[in-house]
Amino acid sequence: MAENSTSAATTLGRTLSKAIIPGNPLTNPLTYDETRQAIESGTTTLERVVEAHLKEIETKKHLNAFLSVLPERALVHARLIDSKLANGNAGALAGMVVAIKDVLNLKGAITTCGSKILRQYESIYTATAVQRLIDEDAVIVAKTNMDEFAMGSSTENSAYGSVLNPVDETRVPGGSSGGSCVAVAAGMAHAALGTDTGGSIRQPASFCGVVGLKPTYGRVSRYGMVALSSSFDQIGPFAATVADAARVLQVIAGHDERDSTSAKMPAPDFLSFLEKDVKGLKIGLPREAFGAGLDDEVHDAVNESVDALRSAGAEIVEITLPHSRYNISTYYILMTAEASSNLARYDGARYGYRSSGVRDLNEMYVKSRTEALGAETKRRIMLGTYVLSAGYYDAYYRKAQKVRRLIQEDFANAFRTVDCIVMPTSPTTAFKFGEKINDPLAMYLSDIYTVSANLAGIPAISVPCGVDGKGLPIGVQVLGQWFDEGTVLKVGDFLSVP
Repeated sequence: MAENSTSAATTLGRTLSKAIIPGNPLTNPLTYDETRQAIESGTTTLERVVEAHLKEIETKKHLNAFLSVLPERALVHARLIDSKLANGNAGALAGMVVAIKDVLNLKGAITTCGSKILRQYESIYTATAVQRLIDEDAVIVAKTNMDEFAMGSSTENSAYGSVLNPVDETRVPGGSSGGSCVAVAAGMAHAALGTDTGGSIRQPASFCGVVGLKPTYGRVSRYGMVALSSSFDQIGPFAATVADAARVLQVIAGHDERDSTSAKMPAPDFLSFLEKDVKGLKIGLPREAFGAGLDDEVHDAVNESVDALRSAGAEIVEITLPHSRYNISTYYILMTAEASSNLARYDGARYGYRSSGVRDLNEMYVKSRTEALGAETKRRIMLGTYVLSAGYYDAYYRKAQKVRRLIQEDFANAFRTVDCIVMPTSPTTAFKFGEKINDPLAMYLSDIYTVSANLAGIPAISVPCGVDGKGLPIGVQVLGQWFDEGTVLKVGDFLSVP
């Protein structure tokens, strides 16, 4: 959540007095800018900053945001970066403490994907996005909890327990990147990497009151990310501010020859788009996103954001996305089909958990997967296998691919008349634990406003725009044209509530 309004003098005083203590975005955050300023002024060192973050992680371990913490590795890296800062040759993210979702490989660290089936899998290489952070001197402090294999909207599906929402610990933080979101929301990291397959960055950001960005499909390399649904998955940042999200995106974006879906598109200077005038922008409001099922307080908060854009000189244009009523059904057919294919590799034969006492190969497959995979993962594998099976492929999978194309064309048509689209991130604020876990259809509808960006492959950001009567954060979403993260960041920065 953005910093509370304070005078320049108060901000500076707080920066100096709290320079070695990570701030809590729920109260008064110490931003990355403030941290780096304190390090460069000699008030503190990065090693002390990392130590303070590790202490904060220990203090708030009941939130269950992390699956593994890397103290020795982080402190060794911090000392190295302190030397580089002293010599004036530190990277662009020196001073930034980052957590990464446990679906991203980090050489020498365990990558579980929130599943028992990979509980002892040690990564033998590092994901490109993570390596790019390390190369620019960000410190990776921990790996975060998540819904098993990124299948979920509440982080209740982790084999290692649920993650708590730091705003209200009786409520979910959203999913599947709940741990990464909470790491930022509770002040345990400046930024975090998550993955977004159908809203898994943006929806948690909305529920916890932070910034969450899903880049254009292909903008960030997926090499080293354990795949859920290969045509949907995209890596992106959580941060307390839009500026910090832009900084992270600047580093992780760009072509990677090891990822065949990585786009050969140069990354612009994303920070240059911030604090720019929104006057003259044409902002699309899809009428389908403001109908039945949208909570009244969420509706009102998003409308206030729209009014602010209008008052600043943006032109508000009502648009239609006529095939949006098929978003959820299309997404859950295609995503489960790809998940079924991707998760076939976890069979107990090659790596990961293997059941003991089996009599033959078939029993090994069945028992290993039965014992080590959770209920939601099994459900989605079975759904995906069904829609790909003989006799049903044409009726479901092929038809869903055709509808996906129509959804993409809806956005292409809209972007011929508007520069970006504004809509709610989620139809409600964070719901209570257990409220939807036994009703898969109700849970899937939590993604109703987010899956369209993944179906179309466009960039989208969620930023905090207010709170409801219970004090729970509300997020507003900005969707942009393919590879136009600049406009998305500009409008998101304007709308982000202080």
